[in-house]
Amino acid sequence: MLLEVAGLSKRFGEIAALSGVSFQVRSGEVLGLIGPNGAGKTTAFNLLTGVYQADTGSVTLAGYPLDGLRPHQIANAGLARTFQNIRLFGELSVLDNVRMGAQMRERHGLATTIARSNGYVTTERRIDRASSELLEIMGLSRTTQFQAKFLSYGDQRRLEIARALATHPKVLLLDEPAAGMNPAEKAELMKLIRFIRDRFSLAILLIEHDMKLVMSICEKITVLDHGETIAVGSPDEIQKNQDVIEAYLGEPA
Repeated sequence: MLLEVAGLSKRFGEIAALSGVSFQVRSGEVLGLIGPNGAGKTTAFNLLTGVYQADTGSVTLAGYPLDGLRPHQIANAGLARTFQNIRLFGELSVLDNVRMGAQMRERHGLATTIARSNGYVTTERRIDRASSELLEIMGLSRTTQFQAKFLSYGDQRRLEIARALATHPKVLLLDEPAAGMNPAEKAELMKLIRFIRDRFSLAILLIEHDMKLVMSICEKITVLDHGETIAVGSPDEIQKNQDVIEAYLGEPA
């Protein structure tokens, strides 16, 4: 199993944001994490990526425990994410945004950076080449020197995914990637997610409110409500699950 989450819990004062949530993600799998607003989905992402520390539970990636690690250490271990509200470096170029992700795995000393040693120059050229290739794959090669803030909304989403991919993740966490997209952009996003999974041989964990997208691309779905797991299954099983229907629509009168 690639990613194993066991008994994850988090409280904020008297509020139980997450209570004993467990799920697993296999290599090459697209797993959906869904639920009504306030169900605990983003809290789960923040726990997985070290933004919050769990009260109880454990997270293991490819057999390596992530508990207690800081966000940059978790990213180095192979867990990368995007955000519901896009977080790009707007003043930087599109290329430099991707370079920021790629440079996370590189370590230059102050002396080699100032001296621009052969090793430094070679590494920077490799980063430039890899970043440009990612932008080509994501259909953004024409925008390389644009400031990120001037991209269209859909292209900013693509750029954020490209930056996450530049860290060479084993698992990519996508937090509502279709938010704010029109139907045509959502259709392209579905194709892109499948392509990324296959092209980079990684697993994807997806938070999304667009049920058509979720049901179309996820092999398995975990449903949260009020911080607890209420259902796990295939898209077909989830659509027929009465607990899920009631969580979204309310109990019948």
